Amino acid sequence: MNHANFDVAIIGGGHNGLTAAAYLARAGLSVIVLEKNSVVGGAAITEEFAPGFSNSVASYTVSLLNPKVIADLELVRHGLDIIERPAANFWPIDDRRGLLVPYGAASRREAYARFSKKDAARLDAYDAELGRAVSVLRDLITRTPPNAGGGILELIKAGGVGRRLLNLSLADQRLLVELFTASAADFLDRRFEDDTVKASFAFDGIVGSYAAPSTPGTAYVLLHHCFGEVNGKAGQWGHAKGGMGAITQAMAQSAVASGAVIRTNAAVGCVLVEGGRASGVVLATGETIKTRAVAANVGPKLLFRDLVAEADLDATVRAPFLAIKTGSGSFRMNVALAELPDFTCLPGREIGLHHRSGIVIGPTMDYLERAYLDARANGWSREPIVEMMISSTLDPSLAPPGKHVASLFVQHVAPHLPGGRSWSDTNEKAAFADLVIETVSRHAPNFKAAVLHRQVLSPLDLETRFGLIDGDIFHGQLGLGQLFSARPVLGYGNYRMPVKGLYLCGSGAHPGGGVTGVPGMNAAREIAKDLKRRRKRW
Repeated sequence: MNHANFDVAIIGGGHNGLTAAAYLARAGLSVIVLEKNSVVGGAAITEEFAPGFSNSVASYTVSLLNPKVIADLELVRHGLDIIERPAANFWPIDDRRGLLVPYGAASRREAYARFSKKDAARLDAYDAELGRAVSVLRDLITRTPPNAGGGILELIKAGGVGRRLLNLSLADQRLLVELFTASAADFLDRRFEDDTVKASFAFDGIVGSYAAPSTPGTAYVLLHHCFGEVNGKAGQWGHAKGGMGAITQAMAQSAVASGAVIRTNAAVGCVLVEGGRASGVVLATGETIKTRAVAANVGPKLLFRDLVAEADLDATVRAPFLAIKTGSGSFRMNVALAELPDFTCLPGREIGLHHRSGIVIGPTMDYLERAYLDARANGWSREPIVEMMISSTLDPSLAPPGKHVASLFVQHVAPHLPGGRSWSDTNEKAAFADLVIETVSRHAPNFKAAVLHRQVLSPLDLETRFGLIDGDIFHGQLGLGQLFSARPVLGYGNYRMPVKGLYLCGSGAHPGGGVTGVPGMNAAREIAKDLKRRRKRW
């Protein structure tokens, strides 16, 4: 059965696919978004996981969502309301000590001075360094990278990027080289002395990455998490009222208002290729939708493993896509709570500033290092790193009165368990989930008894439900070999894939993962340019 023709079919209704759809529809193109699940949003959705308790299912916090995307798609008009965290993070250290990091330079210095006055005095210089790096790279994230092997125009584009970098001071050039190549541990060792201070920054270098702080390249992951802002405030983190699904629902409304069509329960079986060109998609039901172009908002490894037939692409061209390094080492939980956790180092069951921040259990550099090494050897860390967001302290609508919901983003777990074990074994999932609860309870003894319900997602669940190969939340690791022009692979960094008319618009494309909307925006610009139908510039 054939469906009506469209200019563009977008595979996957996650946030980047919806962003691309909105921009393409605004450019005057006919667009259809095809989502396999019953609701759009991909990993950025909200659902009721226990009676009366709702929360973000996979992605769980807001900062990296690009302000241009928010403005262009009029997301606030479509219902988006981002609530700012009143404090950045809280690290329980032991029974007596905790590090609560507020916003504001003076308050932040005071908090760090309790651990090292010397390190507190260095904070401004550290922030300035990262700020200079971010200012250079922020402009590049919204540009299409120069494409290796793309001819004279791509050489000119590359020359423009190179000139900008060469105009930096020698110190800042060295800084960028260090950030792109060094480990988070080495980067921080050169700047701070106290182990807790270093661990508080190193967490951003390994979050979402199956790596240790000592792994080369994790300094860039740290930097990647510095690009954000909330409500115009740089470095701020926040919560989307109603959960992360509020973001994607606003995006969907923007896309539909601009003329896009969205279909759910519409899994794509394969990309239709005719005469060497993508000419539509075939759904799992057998229905064919003919288009002028296809944009994939799935990971590049999944795209070329499952959706592009062997006969439609030479094996040597396909091979680098199948070799993309994937795996975040992440395990995701939501819990319904009868009461707030009462931390030994900062007692209290009433809502405190620390309850409304990102609560991180990862008190030392050695703890962060062991978590990774343990997972590599045994399948999961026996002392996992946990980031907990108690969303209901910012958004009471998510839980019944007096009750709470919390997101637990946990590392490290092996994407594939060793020794013949599997995440498909419910006992494996339950055992690790129990360990996570026990880990939090070591710092807040009432936590275990407070848990009323829980939702548990292993790397396999993240792959099965959301198409995240190996549970990779970034659609491919953020190593130097998979960034900028080399993302997803060298030669295809400009969103155009090796099959003509096939594009990549998800996090596997530049500039990478996080709920940003930027890959979708950038890809839409290139698609519209190629189809010569752009009616509105952005």
